[in-house]
Amino acid sequence: MQVLQVQLEVGPDPAEVGRARRWARSRLAGSGIRDDEPLAETLVLLISELVTNAVVHTGCPAVLRMLFAAEGGVRVEVADASDRPPQPRHAQGDDTNGRGLELVDGLADRWGWQPEGAGKSIWCEVDRAAPVGTPPTSSVSPGRVPC
Repeated sequence: MQVLQVQLEVGPDPAEVGRARRWARSRLAGSGIRDDEPLAETLVLLISELVTNAVVHTGCPAVLRMLFAAEGGVRVEVADASDRPPQPRHAQGDDTNGRGLELVDGLADRWGWQPEGAGKSIWCEVDRAAPVGTPPTSSVSPGRVPC
């Protein structure tokens, strides 16, 4: 399996989320995933959620990575310097936050988190072409909890 990896350093500023989305769109187009494909929109939304979580909840710089498999799947990883594992959060009614990782769980085919260096990495994977009617599979690391 061949994999192309690209990465972007993200500063600890919420304005960096927009820059990460723009960067991701350009890298997706460069990988052959057209902007009008549903996959592109899904990946940009996943990236937005993961980068937002890293920036807002840790206040630390982060690294966004996208890995493109020859088979068409895409893995997104966001690594940050915080060793604090994601904490469970369940949004209620009009809450304005607490839904990010629930959204990731609903959109990604697989996701989880793992220690990385002194910090952690949260990852998700989206398969480019799953057969119609095939439900996504979940392969989440033990201890996976929403932020």
